Amino acid sequence: MADSAGTASRVADALRAQIVLGELKPGTRLSEEKVRKVHGVSRSTLREAYQRLIRERLLVHELSRGVFVRELARQDVADLYRVRRVVECAAVRSIQVLTPAGLRRLSAAISDGRAAAEESQWDAVAAASISFHEALVALAGSERLDAMMSGVLAEFRLAYAHMRDTRAYHAAYLERNGEIAEALRSGDVEQAATLLDVYLTDSEAELLADYPDR
Repeated sequence: MADSAGTASRVADALRAQIVLGELKPGTRLSEEKVRKVHGVSRSTLREAYQRLIRERLLVHELSRGVFVRELARQDVADLYRVRRVVECAAVRSIQVLTPAGLRRLSAAISDGRAAAEESQWDAVAAASISFHEALVALAGSERLDAMMSGVLAEFRLAYAHMRDTRAYHAAYLERNGEIAEALRSGDVEQAATLLDVYLTDSEAELLADYPDR
């Protein structure tokens, strides 16, 4: 039983990573046969993995139709931004020690995003942005906070599906990630939190401007 649970967790982690990387888009139907073949698992193990991701709001089960990657409504996106502003800004303000390892993790996420942007790989830029915000919250030094925000940010990744101009959006916020990181490197935690608050407010307005009603 423990081994089955571990395998289900591994499959859930792999599917979650595909969602964050943009490889599984909202509305995509997951073929049970194909996913089982890829991961080499039983039907019961796969269903356990699916249930984990359904609880995380990443997948939905539709009766007689199957399992799909979830599509967010406007109110879902607005609520996710509400959570992010409350939690991320508070996490930054609570930072007590800026470790070299933590700052290197921020820099790596920014470098990954810039490299992907140069290749016009915008799904990879989006994934790097998620990594940046995970690294930002990790500076607070709380494993529970890290776990919570990892789930929130994975769900938030689904909001990018209806973005009007992917390149313009990600290019602008990639640079703003750099500004937040620079404030932290200089030791100005309050400035970093203020920049983040404005960043999230602007990002929400831009993302929802053309977001469809569901």
